[in-house]
Amino acid sequence: MPVMAYLSISAVQADAVFVSGLQRCDEPSAGQVRQAVATAVRAFGCSGCAGRVAQEFGDHPETATIRMRWARGVAREAFADSPPDPSPGADAGGLPVIRPRLPAEQASASPGTERREPARSAAGGEG
Repeated sequence: MPVMAYLSISAVQADAVFVSGLQRCDEPSAGQVRQAVATAVRAFGCSGCAGRVAQEFGDHPETATIRMRWARGVAREAFADSPPDPSPGADAGGLPVIRPRLPAEQASASPGTERREPARSAAGGEG
């Protein structure tokens, strides 16, 4: 089962700007940014936008960093009159995003189960 996490609305908006066809040199208006966000979220979904962002950071980290900085600023300006993001942990309807599974050695135990580690001897070997 995939691990679920919640992203803030501003993170989803920035991801959507990032994966949209908008370009910095176009100097898009707030209306164009809002339309691009709506189009990207409809086309890819919130988790799809996040996945495309992750892929781009993996393939081109130097340019992805610059584009994300721009996308965050443009999204923040375009949605400046939107309500603020809820504080972490608040139940304000965060958007679920599927995250990749962690390898077994990094994953924490599921609720109600106990994770068992192999017994180790004082010498450091398994016992």
